[in-house]
Amino acid sequence: MAELEPKTGASSKEKRDQERATLRPLMNRRPELYEEDEYTSADYERMMDLYQGSLASIDEGEIVKAKVQSVRDNVVVLDIGFKSEGTVPLEEFKDMPDLKPGDVVEVLLEHLEDQEGSVVLSKKKADFMRVWERIRVAYESDQPVEGVLQKKIKGGVVVDLMGVDAFLPGSQIALRRVPNIDELLGQKFEFKIIKLNKRRRNIVVSRRVILENERAGKREKLMKELEKDQVRKGIVKNITDFGAFIDLGGVDGLLHITDMSWGRIQHPSEMVQIGNEVEVKVLDIDWQRERISLGLKQLHPYPWKDVAEKYPVGTRVQGKVVSITNYGAFIELEPGIEGLVHISEMSWTRNVRHPSKLVSIGETIEAVVLKVDPNEEKISLGMKQTEQDPWVVLPLKYPVGTRINGKVRNLTSFGAFVEIEPGIDGLIHISDMSWTKRVQHPSEVVKKGDAVDVVILNIDAENKRISLGLKQAEEDPWLKIGENYPVNMEVNGKVVRLMDKGVVVDIGNDIEGFVPISQLHPEGKPVNSPTDLVYETMNLEMKVMEVDPIHRRIVLGVTNIPAEQPPRPAEPSKVESMDALEQPVPIPAGNFDVDDSE
Repeated sequence: MAELEPKTGASSKEKRDQERATLRPLMNRRPELYEEDEYTSADYERMMDLYQGSLASIDEGEIVKAKVQSVRDNVVVLDIGFKSEGTVPLEEFKDMPDLKPGDVVEVLLEHLEDQEGSVVLSKKKADFMRVWERIRVAYESDQPVEGVLQKKIKGGVVVDLMGVDAFLPGSQIALRRVPNIDELLGQKFEFKIIKLNKRRRNIVVSRRVILENERAGKREKLMKELEKDQVRKGIVKNITDFGAFIDLGGVDGLLHITDMSWGRIQHPSEMVQIGNEVEVKVLDIDWQRERISLGLKQLHPYPWKDVAEKYPVGTRVQGKVVSITNYGAFIELEPGIEGLVHISEMSWTRNVRHPSKLVSIGETIEAVVLKVDPNEEKISLGMKQTEQDPWVVLPLKYPVGTRINGKVRNLTSFGAFVEIEPGIDGLIHISDMSWTKRVQHPSEVVKKGDAVDVVILNIDAENKRISLGLKQAEEDPWLKIGENYPVNMEVNGKVVRLMDKGVVVDIGNDIEGFVPISQLHPEGKPVNSPTDLVYETMNLEMKVMEVDPIHRRIVLGVTNIPAEQPPRPAEPSKVESMDALEQPVPIPAGNFDVDDSE
């Protein structure tokens, strides 16, 4: 039986020839095994020839034609004329969506029989072998090949190259980094094969090499044609936050955002889109650094030319708010021309803390041209000038001596602000709050939100200041104090302030009197300092020594210090200078700073 074993390493044809040579002598030796009335030796010889001939053209590793027997859910059953059928995964026929039984296809015969006795076939490998030669020729001759970007994978993209998969590294897709590779999928391009390995079926291609070659040729041509101040057409290739890159025909130029429009734009995408054809002006060329600066706004007239004649001072204009800062709002009068409404020019009456309190982005407002400077490209605008200045008519509307009722809007160290009418406040200085007592802080007399009766003392329309009097709304009590507090009248009071020359005491009815240091001791003994004898909140028994309505003061003398007293403060009482008492609290210069946040 050793003669029946084919020699190791023989090809399929050699195996079949060896099998035939072995079977022929057996047929001659054992003729009794065959029925002579049906088959003769010659008949058997002819049958053997027919059987062997049917397989003579089929070798493993060759591309053969196969007939589709059936198409199932995930496999295609094929007949290659052998004793058994073969199957191929349906996904290998993705380029033949209309495949049906009866169609003839080409596949690679990998093995005549597998462990189950089936023929092993592959369409994918057949496709690869069919195009490999073309790919090899293109690689060796450095010729470009067409391919379609199929899908994105780690590090690059899979390219369909004549039916087989090739790898396109991300760095070889284009001259610059592609921000969105998905937009290129499905598109057909030319590629150069830069790496080939048949055994691993590894094909690496590059599109960048072709683009660089094209750019080099176009760059050389463009260098001869391109000149400064030239107007050319180009295609928008890429958009960034600072501008757009324009393909001028092989060389890219930068259209900076500042050169896109005379007006204000937030992003280059407001002016151009990728793929758009645009007409631009060449502003500068630097071939050594390969930089070309382009301009779009330079194709349009300079908007600030003759702007002074177009917007003379005093002209009423309308514009859209395009920007808001802490100091004002910028108003677009037309593309490329903006004016500034300073915060101080927004309202006659309101002390505006921030422009956003009055205007918002995109709002159309009316203003008056205050100043035009074409050289600096500046226009000053005023919003409040569109209305009459209410301060012009206030002196006529509120003559000095007018009595009105207003709401306390704010307190400061020097007085209280009272609203005369919406947006207009007047000041009650602390010296005009009480006839009889020296007010240290406005909160001693009024509180924010109080409704008070006041009298107009003065209106300064130029500086926009109104002086009000609270005590003037009442009768001056000093006209009768002399009658109510005759000399030698005994009174009780409480120490409210210590001065270097005496103490101030509250004797009731909002009236304060003064005890000189010489009259501080009940027995007339000398006192060096008020702190040696009294302290704030101490109760004293006194008598009236003098009433001076002209200088508005009552002089008292201590007759007794009661034994029962409130506790002495932990902190020693502060002794104030008498000179400071005589000096009035100053009023700040300029416009009153009123909190207008409400």
